[in-house]
Amino acid sequence: MRKNSGQTSQYDKIIKENLEATLPAIMKDLLHLDIVASEELPDDIQHTKERKPDALKKVTDSAGDTYVLHLEFQVANEAEMVYRMAEYSVMLMRRYKLPVKQFVIFLNEVTPQMKTEIDTPCHKYKYELIRVSETNPDLYLRSEVPHVKMMGILANIPHGKLKEDLQAIVDGIARSTESDLEKNKLFNQLRIFVQLRSNLVHQLEEIMQSVSTFFKEENDIFYRRGEARGEARGAEREKAEIAKHLKSKGIDIMIISEATGLTIKEIEKL
Repeated sequence: MRKNSGQTSQYDKIIKENLEATLPAIMKDLLHLDIVASEELPDDIQHTKERKPDALKKVTDSAGDTYVLHLEFQVANEAEMVYRMAEYSVMLMRRYKLPVKQFVIFLNEVTPQMKTEIDTPCHKYKYELIRVSETNPDLYLRSEVPHVKMMGILANIPHGKLKEDLQAIVDGIARSTESDLEKNKLFNQLRIFVQLRSNLVHQLEEIMQSVSTFFKEENDIFYRRGEARGEARGAEREKAEIAKHLKSKGIDIMIISEATGLTIKEIEKL
């Protein structure tokens, strides 16, 4: 994934952390693959300085076909993507002697401009580009897995169902996550993901305020102090002060965002 280095690392971290929980739904509902067996493959195939693949599996589908499945998640257009994917394809075929299926899953709402194929007299290659922003949010909302449900924030939510679907995402995460620590983590991830859907940021924050069980007294010092003073604004100011202090110490912006709940943009403005 490529955007700027700070933003790229935060999305990449979320995808990698949640991949084991989200991959079955991604393969079935997003890629329409009927996988019956899956085996993790080592991701050290590259012989260059390129980063490791986001997801690499040896899979067998219901038709009995076995192949290597390679996924990359992107948040920005990358001019060299088609060449990077082609390099991976050749290396994977050489190493495993199996067919290779490759997908680039584009998470952002902007229109991707990346080339998806190479067509020359000597070389023909193509990968499949999937835009999450064009998918039906019901694919994710119907899941009982909170990590999958969270991906609904990136789907094509109809304007008339914005509040309803956002509420369903937030309520679903709250309901299906027992640990307060895990809820905290998932809601912070949701705040980061929603930055890819700029028109939803305000609506999401309003809905998040209604989830009173999210901010447990023993888990969130900002809301605990704000509640004690009866001032939510005071709590937000305190978050900003702490974030500003951490930023002055050279702490990574992504880490500050996860610790305070502030967005990357809010921290960059401090």
